[in-house]
Amino acid sequence: MRCDLTGAQMRETPVLDARILSLAIARMVSALANSFLVVVLPLYIGSEAVQLPAATGSTVGAFGVGITLSVELLIAVVLSLFGFFNSLSQPLTGSFSDRTGRRKPFLLFGLGLVATGSAGYLVFTDYLLVLAMRGLQGVGAAFSIPIAVALVNELSESGERGNNFGLFNTFRLLGFGTGPLIAGVVVASGPYAVAGLPVSGFDAAFLVAVVGAAVSFGLVSILITDPEPTETASEDISIRVRGENGWLDPVFALALATIVMALSIAVYAPLANVINDRLNQGSFLYSIQFGATVFANVLFQLPIGRLSDRYGRRPFLIAGFVLLLPTTLAQGLVTSSYAMIAARFLQGLAVAAVFAPSLALAGDLAREGASGSTLSLLTMGFGLGIAFGTLLSGVLVGFGFVVPFAAATGAGAIGLALTVTQVTEPDSEGSAAAPAVD
Repeated sequence: MRCDLTGAQMRETPVLDARILSLAIARMVSALANSFLVVVLPLYIGSEAVQLPAATGSTVGAFGVGITLSVELLIAVVLSLFGFFNSLSQPLTGSFSDRTGRRKPFLLFGLGLVATGSAGYLVFTDYLLVLAMRGLQGVGAAFSIPIAVALVNELSESGERGNNFGLFNTFRLLGFGTGPLIAGVVVASGPYAVAGLPVSGFDAAFLVAVVGAAVSFGLVSILITDPEPTETASEDISIRVRGENGWLDPVFALALATIVMALSIAVYAPLANVINDRLNQGSFLYSIQFGATVFANVLFQLPIGRLSDRYGRRPFLIAGFVLLLPTTLAQGLVTSSYAMIAARFLQGLAVAAVFAPSLALAGDLAREGASGSTLSLLTMGFGLGIAFGTLLSGVLVGFGFVVPFAAATGAGAIGLALTVTQVTEPDSEGSAAAPAVD
């Protein structure tokens, strides 16, 4: 439900909707399970437990450039495939959900696919089959992520949208941030004895991922209900590329900026082994560094989202991109484990300043009955950025350790330019973001 509020009329203490809290908790559990795989799969594929393709280690030519089929590249392909399947499917699932006016069935179907993929890792040890399971999970995420975001938008009043998206992302990132830490401990502490049978650390981590998806499925089944359908649910929900002024539509521009933001944080993930060798550290410190970005998001998403309700979305978007540039480049230059932790943490602050306000702004601009298709552009952008970032990182690291981070910094500069020149708020006259008006 939308209401007409100005920045001065916004509540001092936003009212918490129990449905949004329930959705946030379910998303937290699901994110924790998925983040296990972000850390465990690179270690799993790099171990002797997975049968790699015979061509591993050979060099192939592509566009006149020799590319080595290294283990790092194979890891990047697995991680990026999830993002490609996830992000490219989201506009379809978001639009279909808008047209049917249903949310819950899509959430449950997606979580079921994610759980199936996690269970597959317990059975399959061939690289191509592991790749297929990750692709299946990407499709599952496409059925759940944009739908959850659409629900948050539809359950939020305009003056509380930034706060609610901040809360939702805080819980999501809390799960995603704690997952790598727990995963590192689970893998390192294996093997285990379960009912007298040996269970490796990898299998234990995959079991946790299955259980996490199942718990999230149960929470959604019990606690989440579909909102009342709107009269406009079946109207035109096509994607707008151009805005009324002939330039880019603000939501489309936000989606492009989200791609480069996500790319900037994703280049780190497939380089676990390279980073550990460069910094002379173990997998636990890598997990701390990986989680530092997420931890900063957990700390700052909610307060920044709440501040964006009061002072507008655009100032935080611009400040976030300005901070993103040096903190991304620094990761390719530092030679200390603790300096890497600091750079990753500050990068997380930058992402927090961008993500919650951008979702809230897209929600402000979304037409009634089109939340799924509109907000799926941003969630798709995030998934594409993660996919491109992990894949490019695996390719570019062969030209030097700093190269992936330098390329991501250049992409971040493009995101900053798009935000400054193309992103506007509903009320261009005031300093605070104006709400959407029915």
